[in-house]
Amino acid sequence: MILTRRGLLGAATASLALPLYARAQSREVELSVQYGNAGTVRELMEDVAAAFMRENPGIRITYRAPEVDYEAMLQRSLRDGITRNLPDVAYHGLNRQRTLVERDIPVDLQPFMQADAEVAGLGYSESLLSLGQVSGKQTGIGFALSTPILYYNLDLLRRAGGDPEKLPTTWEEVIALGRAIHGSSEGIAGLFFDWQITGNWAWQAQIFSRGGGMLNAEETQVAFNGAAGRAAAADLAAMVTQGRMPDAREATMFAEFSAGRLGIIMCSTAQLGAFNRQIGGRFPLKTGRFPIPGPNPRLPAGGMVAMMFARDAAKQQAAWKFIKFATGPIGGTMMVNHTGYMPASTVPAEREELLGRFYRENPNHLVAIRQQDVITGWYAFPGQNALKITDVIQDQLQSVVAQRAAPEAALDRMASEVQALLPRRRS
Repeated sequence: MILTRRGLLGAATASLALPLYARAQSREVELSVQYGNAGTVRELMEDVAAAFMRENPGIRITYRAPEVDYEAMLQRSLRDGITRNLPDVAYHGLNRQRTLVERDIPVDLQPFMQADAEVAGLGYSESLLSLGQVSGKQTGIGFALSTPILYYNLDLLRRAGGDPEKLPTTWEEVIALGRAIHGSSEGIAGLFFDWQITGNWAWQAQIFSRGGGMLNAEETQVAFNGAAGRAAAADLAAMVTQGRMPDAREATMFAEFSAGRLGIIMCSTAQLGAFNRQIGGRFPLKTGRFPIPGPNPRLPAGGMVAMMFARDAAKQQAAWKFIKFATGPIGGTMMVNHTGYMPASTVPAEREELLGRFYRENPNHLVAIRQQDVITGWYAFPGQNALKITDVIQDQLQSVVAQRAAPEAALDRMASEVQALLPRRRS
């Protein structure tokens, strides 16, 4: 075929006659995406991006270097907001949405959802969608959601006289079983409570499960130092003094559990997929509910939401497509198969070819879903000092575990220091 000048001009004219949207779609859109919690989700994120790009060849997903946890993610986004170098999409911890909204960083997803006819078939649960709502906006949509649960090595449990069909329902029972396991063989630890989880999530679970709260309703006064907090701090101390819990980093204890040298561990359902792979057939694993000792008990939902930061219209449309894919039935199925998180979509569990069969064959994954009856939001402290407050709580919990401070004294210091970091309200 010979191209003439007239032919080229005709082609150019025809191209200009196309609608602007069609011409924009003919060019590849590149989305930059940021995520944290890399140790748990790195492989998952790569697989989701690859699957999305196969279905959407006009959109390229480019991941930025992942951050180690949600605190590092937040610090990165706050810096990027100042330098105007934000990613187009970011996966943030549920409890960090508030700080981002206070700085007007996320784009409200509600208009995109309302304009998209496909949303009705994605199976977004209203209760789980609410976890991504801040100040009347749909700040994010849940990508991977979790609850705190207990993991048991059934070989060690049986050796210590425990009954796999009657798992502990109180912290007293958990601590007693941990003590029995600890003394059952040389080199065996009984219990580890992962108080180090990002964003004081485990501490919130201890408070909320007893019907307590972090601050008062006006968010002017610390509330976690009441009866619920005193019982929680006492239990943490008892895990060390009575349950013989070691003062160790969570990564070390994860490895000890997978190796069969730890009997009980409390951590996120997010770890279930990794435990399954690492344990293999070394010992039988069973998950159990988090004890809920108080009146009106609740448990904070953990995990991350997909958020849109893009301001360019073409990138926003592409970003919405990616968020919809990642948080919908296909992305949700991939996420569950890789981890122990729950999806925000109800569709995968209802369809045999997605997760229906998986859940029947993997009952350990059902514990988190069955705890949805007490699920609540992962609390976010207000104001500029939200990250400092996280550090203060973490430091005082460490002092209890290291036995440098009595639980009552550590709790009093925690409350005093957090109170000083709260925003001052004008009268």
